[in-house]
Amino acid sequence: MTNFDTNNHWMIDRGNGQPSVNLVILSFVQPVKLLNKTTDSETLNGIPVGMNAAVVSYFTSHGVRVMLSMGGQTYTTFWDQALSSNATQLGLNAAAAAKSLGVGFEIDYENSSSPNLTGLQAFVNAYRSQIPYDATGSNPAARLTIDLGAGDQYLTAISRYATTNWLSTSNPVLDYANAMVPNKQPPSASSAEGNWVQHINGEPQYAPPVPPLAPAKFAVSLYIVTGKNPAPECTTFSTSLENSTGSWVQTIAQNGAGTTDGVLGYMFWAAECQGTHSICTTPPNTCQGGVGVGATTYNIPIPMPALRQQ
Repeated sequence: MTNFDTNNHWMIDRGNGQPSVNLVILSFVQPVKLLNKTTDSETLNGIPVGMNAAVVSYFTSHGVRVMLSMGGQTYTTFWDQALSSNATQLGLNAAAAAKSLGVGFEIDYENSSSPNLTGLQAFVNAYRSQIPYDATGSNPAARLTIDLGAGDQYLTAISRYATTNWLSTSNPVLDYANAMVPNKQPPSASSAEGNWVQHINGEPQYAPPVPPLAPAKFAVSLYIVTGKNPAPECTTFSTSLENSTGSWVQTIAQNGAGTTDGVLGYMFWAAECQGTHSICTTPPNTCQGGVGVGATTYNIPIPMPALRQQ
């Protein structure tokens, strides 16, 4: 934990003793290992050994909410295998892990061509059978979310299904959807916003159409490192997309779903080390100057309050 603190201290201290973030998502749980509750050199009962009570407490003791993300692009085939094998048991195991660690779960299922929506529905049903939707936000394990594409052109079938069945404001099942980063950092604010607004507007021209998503059920994402360099989003708020898209994020009007304007906020990919071919957000490349300044600029509430429902 001493090494973990050295590498990640900026997340719990933006320089004034306040955290730079109010949510951390630990990535990634491998679906087949969770289904089988595998214990090996990497996992304990299907959960990576690094996603443990000490790491969760490191953040929650500072008012930072914690979730586990299951999947990621590398584990797409494992999602397919687990859903086709026993989607209900996968949901039950995820709920048990969430209760045990006091964390939420994020669905990161990146099958864009032929997702198993029947299995995914069974997974969600099983999770919610153990931990009902909680509008108050008081139960960390009740926080269940889903990753969608940067816009509706990727993961279209999942976007259509999730928006229709799980993300309505009248009968919510998931807390919100997160628009993931595209294949590289958008070159401008308009480029980023052009992706994000697809979710707000929906895609009525598609057959079948993708319905609009309420801003209150939506978060957006940016990179904080790009290749071998820290991005302005990490180091220099004044020149970052987090700065130039701030007005859009706070004020984008609903367009057919929900009644309040402005999305929930920003997510960032990815703290500590996002992959083997990129630099890390560890000293000297920590992100107080980007994410931390953003938290101050936008007065990010810590701990995270109950989410808007409409």
